[in-house]
Amino acid sequence: MTADSQASANTGQWTIRKVLEWTTAHLKKHGSATPRLDAEVLLAHARKCHRIQLYTHYDEELTEEVRATMRDLVQRRAKQEPVAYLVGEREFFSLPFHVNADVLIPRPDSETLIVEAISCLKPTPADDTVSVASRAWRIVDLCTGSGCLAITLARQLPTAQLIATDLSEKALAMARQNLERHSLADRVELRQGSLLEPLQNEPPFDLIVSNPPYIPTADIETLEEDVRRHEPRLALDGGADGMDLLRPLIAEGAKHLLPGGWMLLEFTSEQAPALMNYAQAQPEWSLVQVVKDLSQLPRVLKLQKRS
Repeated sequence: MTADSQASANTGQWTIRKVLEWTTAHLKKHGSATPRLDAEVLLAHARKCHRIQLYTHYDEELTEEVRATMRDLVQRRAKQEPVAYLVGEREFFSLPFHVNADVLIPRPDSETLIVEAISCLKPTPADDTVSVASRAWRIVDLCTGSGCLAITLARQLPTAQLIATDLSEKALAMARQNLERHSLADRVELRQGSLLEPLQNEPPFDLIVSNPPYIPTADIETLEEDVRRHEPRLALDGGADGMDLLRPLIAEGAKHLLPGGWMLLEFTSEQAPALMNYAQAQPEWSLVQVVKDLSQLPRVLKLQKRS
């Protein structure tokens, strides 16, 4: 501890160091699994700075305005309000996205969809990434929420045209904000409606991706409190077995794909056997495969339409 920080501790000054230490202990007591990270993210938000700047100004005393903002944030986090909602932002595939309580918070598990999508659109080993990125792919993101999947794919595939759909008007409003943030409103069209309904009369697509609601209804009460109490139930509840939306996508999705086109669907690991069996019973699919996420858990159902 430096002489300045020792003086701060002795005089009771609320330095960055002291606030981080106190907040970490407080949030740990209130059940946060990542109390130090939460404290850093919230304080950086309150100070309007990057997290690294907290450490380069470690012994700086906070202004009363910042302290007041931080008090409010910490009180709300102690009541299990998600950090992403408190700061209004979450990173996905190294891109920042606006989020609020109208949309599911993007999670690293869903990045598996992006990796697989890019892999699917590379037809042969001879094709390089330039040829893949330059083709005018037509892609759909169903149940788009914040728009993170559609926007990330648009950034990765600069000549692709996308349609992103959601049943929730409020979710589409958030997706629209993110499209504007990333200057992609001219390449990603938003449509309101349930599952495949907004695609009627559209020519077939190269790729359909979706992270639909897939949590079994009874399991929602067992989720972490910040998810259960604050994230939109409409984006979580997949019916009795969690597959109320997955089944119609598997049964009807091929009608909206070109021959050889792909569909990628996120699910929870326990559903893998049932989804595999259901998909294999559909004659339209030539390939049915389960892809694991970074935690080596089954995460994405990968389907290819017969050529």
